[in-house]
Amino acid sequence: MPYALVVLGYLAGSIPFGVLLTRWLRGVDVRQKGSGNIGATNVTRVAGKKLGAVVLLLDALKGALPVALALRLLPGQPTLHVLVGLSAVLGHVYPVWLKLHGGKGVATALGVLVVLVPLAALAAALVYAVILAVWRVSSLGSLAAGATAVGTSAFTAREVEYAGLSAVLFVLMLWTHRGNIDRLLRRTERRF
Repeated sequence: MPYALVVLGYLAGSIPFGVLLTRWLRGVDVRQKGSGNIGATNVTRVAGKKLGAVVLLLDALKGALPVALALRLLPGQPTLHVLVGLSAVLGHVYPVWLKLHGGKGVATALGVLVVLVPLAALAAALVYAVILAVWRVSSLGSLAAGATAVGTSAFTAREVEYAGLSAVLFVLMLWTHRGNIDRLLRRTERRF
């Protein structure tokens, strides 16, 4: 069963809600519009705030639900919980259905942290909201939120493995945001 939960995490994470909903409800391929990303920020740009909010929620749930299931079925196995959460985020970033070209994993990582380290998720969400409100740059908010989650997890995680997962997810976020980081340094990043 443990390996099945890891596979389930990946498959759940790989559901491309941004692609599916924009195609079904707006008749567009979000990968061909805006930044080309399948996540909630680009969906908001391409299809509006309501659909962007729905995608944000669904992308977070596809991280949260597999981890919650792993906690329920296999309590006391934090390494497995971490593997399920990581596989969900990797599913979003590298979905088999989209030839391994997915999103940046921020909302899915948030969903994982809501279950494993809720205070870190809350702190990260608040930092993101403040930065987005002040500077209107989603990538900057995401990166600051990821760093906040790492710092908060170090002090609030019930298990050391969960704090370690926060750090791994932040490194993955740095990788998926490498183009954004370059544009931030050149001051050419898009405003939201």
